[in-house]
Amino acid sequence: MGSVLALSSGPGHQNWPFSTDRPPSRWDAHPAHWDSPPRWERRDGRLPNPGSFHSLHRSCKDVFPQQIEGVKMIVNKTLSSFFKISHALHLSAVSPSYYRFHVEHLQSDDYSKDKDAPALIGEMDSSGSLNAHALLNLTERVRARTVFQTQQSQFVTWQFETEYRGNDFTAAVTVANPDVLRESVILVAHFLQSVTSGLVLGGELVYHRGRAEEGGILTLAGQYSRPNWVATLNAGKGGAHASYYHRANKQIQVGVEFEASTRTQETTTSFGYQMELPEANMVFRGMINSRCIIGGILEKRLTPLPATLIMGAFVNHRGDKLQVGLGINVG
Repeated sequence: MGSVLALSSGPGHQNWPFSTDRPPSRWDAHPAHWDSPPRWERRDGRLPNPGSFHSLHRSCKDVFPQQIEGVKMIVNKTLSSFFKISHALHLSAVSPSYYRFHVEHLQSDDYSKDKDAPALIGEMDSSGSLNAHALLNLTERVRARTVFQTQQSQFVTWQFETEYRGNDFTAAVTVANPDVLRESVILVAHFLQSVTSGLVLGGELVYHRGRAEEGGILTLAGQYSRPNWVATLNAGKGGAHASYYHRANKQIQVGVEFEASTRTQETTTSFGYQMELPEANMVFRGMINSRCIIGGILEKRLTPLPATLIMGAFVNHRGDKLQVGLGINVG
């Protein structure tokens, strides 16, 4: 529940990958550098910054393969050191086909230039739906983020987030979908504190107010990390989310996730792994979960061409469904 954008959705992989909804693009989540500052051992003996609440489970989630179905082609183009664009065409027999145009304008300030942090991100598809992000480093410690999303001609999400990063803690406040006429608003507060060099504790408070309802959900979080593994737990009234990430060696990474939702009364356990073959320019990601879903993605770098071939398949044995995808990423 780290992002208000996901408040209406179930836990992680609950309806994935056999959902009729269009899978979100990667940029819908926070950029990796935005969420995950380095968890280094400080030479001065002080505790490190714990990073963002959104990044607690990122190490484990990055091991799992992302859904691919149908035929997809992405063309990326860097126009300058501060301006990037991409075109995506997706043809599918399961979900509506679409064309998507993506543009990024990168920040030029001293705090983000080295990290290549996007300042403005825009994306529009062939149905007229628009997504827009503004990511700003106001100071070295204060970051601001604004999100607007439309579904064709209707506004779906508008949210504003401010994050402060101290030496050993992170605090953030998000205001989502404020509506004065309907007297509704969603407020989210995050706080993380480094207790030791490897232990992080914190929580999330979500408050929702509307004409017909009002309530809040408190979620407590903890993470313990060592050089080769990370264990994370979120637990609250809405459910629980536990993950374990382990790097076996330079080529193999594994992750295990457990998710339980009190709203849907469902639990899911997932196992994922990633295998890198540098000599063959290939990366393979696979997964299996308790809902009898097995899937895998193979990425092959087509050197010397600036392109990556992506092939994937997901099988739902319980639902007797199969999804196969082929994609190519140029640039």
